Amino acid sequence: MRVLGLMSGTSADGVDLVLAEFSGRPPHLSHRVLEHREVPYPEGLRGRVLKAMRQADTREIALLHHDLGRFYRDAALPFRGRAELVTLSGQTVWHEPPRATFQLGEPSYLALGLGVPVVFGFRAVDLAAGGQGAPLVAYPDLLLYGEAGKRKAVHNLGGISNLTYFQGVDPGSLVAFDTGPGVCLFDEAVQALGLTWEEATALAEEARPDEEALKAWLSHPYFRISPPKTTGREVWRLENLPSRPEEPGRLLRSLLELTARSILEAYRRFVGPVDQVLLAGGGARNRVLVALLSQGLPVSVMENPKVREALAFAILGYLYALGEANVLGRATGGQDLRAGQVVHPG
Repeated sequence: MRVLGLMSGTSADGVDLVLAEFSGRPPHLSHRVLEHREVPYPEGLRGRVLKAMRQADTREIALLHHDLGRFYRDAALPFRGRAELVTLSGQTVWHEPPRATFQLGEPSYLALGLGVPVVFGFRAVDLAAGGQGAPLVAYPDLLLYGEAGKRKAVHNLGGISNLTYFQGVDPGSLVAFDTGPGVCLFDEAVQALGLTWEEATALAEEARPDEEALKAWLSHPYFRISPPKTTGREVWRLENLPSRPEEPGRLLRSLLELTARSILEAYRRFVGPVDQVLLAGGGARNRVLVALLSQGLPVSVMENPKVREALAFAILGYLYALGEANVLGRATGGQDLRAGQVVHPG
């Protein structure tokens, strides 16, 4: 089956689309990535998404929900006639487990535009079943990257940082959770300073961190909560951080240090020894962050770090179509279940 996975992460920078061909059933699942595309949000649309993560009225939310649906359809149209099924993550604008999780992007536009069923709504179903609604990609990570005799972690450096750890191919060994901020704080500072990503990275590379600020930031109670746990931009905003350094380079370096140190501490507290950490997500392209993580973990960057999550969502849809469980309760805190909803083209 050829499945098109669409993933819009907490960085809110656009959508990744991966067309992959799958065969078999767990634990013997084969796949082949056929094509990957990145389609950024237009600046106006991205601004509306970021606003919706803070405060927006009912009309703004309704319009954005449908405008995102049209955006996803247009981004996916080059795959029409090749995909047999579409899997949509949706754009998370609020995540407050166990009470609520909320994704925007009306799937009907994709179903009618591509003429195939669209599976969506994974987080809501998991939340209703007692889970956190995340991380959803833990089981696909195990199926894709599990290797007999190796202790591995797949680590996503998106807006929020999350990991999946497993020993060999054993589902019983799986540990998955959000460690805290990924690059959302760095991105927010980059935008506020009016810099490009490369300019900000260069400044951070030459600067020294503010140790007093870091001490205060790392005292956040989230870091001490045991998994399963998830978090989001609702918590990790610049305005929520006390004692922010004013000098741009120092601020940027301190934000990357916060991400790196909180990740290293998460492995020490909740994971233990690991043979390989595969880095994915947009933050895996930040050389300063990767260098900081390399000081304490055996990291390697995936060949294309933006493929991993869209491919994982494609697997969620494939397993849903097979009638198989696609979410593991030990990852989300809920139960093993076949999560998702489906809209047909008519």
